[in-house]
Amino acid sequence: MLISSAYAQAAAGAPGGFDLMSLAPLVLIFVVFYFLLIRPQQKKMKQHREMLGALRRGDKIVTNGGIVGTITKVLSQEELQVEIADGVRVKVMRGMISSVLTRTEPAEGAAEADDAKS
Repeated sequence: MLISSAYAQAAAGAPGGFDLMSLAPLVLIFVVFYFLLIRPQQKKMKQHREMLGALRRGDKIVTNGGIVGTITKVLSQEELQVEIADGVRVKVMRGMISSVLTRTEPAEGAAEADDAKS
């Protein structure tokens, strides 16, 4: 006979109901992924959004393409004018700024205007 009686008995005696313990490893894997991957990525994205919101004229920045320049003008919510060399100015989308190398301090009038908004 090709099938032994032990295999036949194991198949017949297997429980057919739902077992809560079989779900525990999946829940554990999700929790580990959340704390090791998802949560740090969300925190990093929040910091990047805050950095983009705080950009102002005079800041020295690096774009995603690796171009280093100085912000000369804020054209709109989405566009900045960046000087990458003497007399060479380009428009850059705000979302394409990867980091800020040096920050400028806000002007006296701008600081008072920010306090008035709050």
